[in-house]
Amino acid sequence: MPLAVGVAFRRCTRAYWFDPGSLEPAEGADVVVETAKGLDIGHVRIAPVDVPESELQAPLKRVVRIATKRDLDSVTRNRDRAARALQVCGVRIRHHKLPMKPLAADFAFDSSQVTVYFSADTRVDFRDLVKDVAGQLRCRVQLLQVGARDQAKMLGGVGTCGRELCCSSFITEFMPVSMRMAKDQSLFLNPAKFSGACGKLMCCLRYEHEVYVAAKRILPPLGATIETPMGKGRVVGLQMLREQVTVQLDDAEGTVAVAPHDCTWRAHPAAANHPDDELEGSDLED
Repeated sequence: MPLAVGVAFRRCTRAYWFDPGSLEPAEGADVVVETAKGLDIGHVRIAPVDVPESELQAPLKRVVRIATKRDLDSVTRNRDRAARALQVCGVRIRHHKLPMKPLAADFAFDSSQVTVYFSADTRVDFRDLVKDVAGQLRCRVQLLQVGARDQAKMLGGVGTCGRELCCSSFITEFMPVSMRMAKDQSLFLNPAKFSGACGKLMCCLRYEHEVYVAAKRILPPLGATIETPMGKGRVVGLQMLREQVTVQLDDAEGTVAVAPHDCTWRAHPAAANHPDDELEGSDLED
């Protein structure tokens, strides 16, 4: 198996495999690598390791060198230039009265091009803006429109849980999230409980989904009539993570919590569909 090193170029982004050659960069080191767009500087997330060829896209680009102080100083200058570029772009957007919001800017390692990321509700004709900004900055300018999830990832923030947004703290790739996941966790009655800062379905709905699906396989559905050690009753609540059901007994006031292995039941005619039922197209987030 070939030796490769995993390099990421920004925080919370996926790592790409590169050929370390005779170098032995340690995890956490900064390295200069070859890319399709020229030289770039990245952060070693995975130290050199043997990787199956099936996981690689040959030929591997190579690691040119361990980053020097001069390289790091160049990154600092580019970061300062990017901040100015974002400010200039914002001023020129207001001048052209375009319905777009600049989010972030990023200079190429050789300072030959700046990429400005922006959000907008519709497609925007920004050709005149590009010429204007390029004349101000005296370099090539590329504008890229991003979606709501990427906007939240770039800007960061705090979620309803009180913690930093998952997308801006540790998620490297967005995974599909569906309305079925919210329904399986009984959140479908209150949209505020499953909408993230971006306005889309919260990424964290995926984290416990398998646990909820497994629990639904062994728990009676809402409305089911069951036999418990305390008598016959009807399921009025599900405690998925505890793997218990809340039962309203026929011959007693109040409710009791019982485990599925302590009771028997038959499905209620109005019971919800099994969580593994085929998803409809409208259940999937765009």
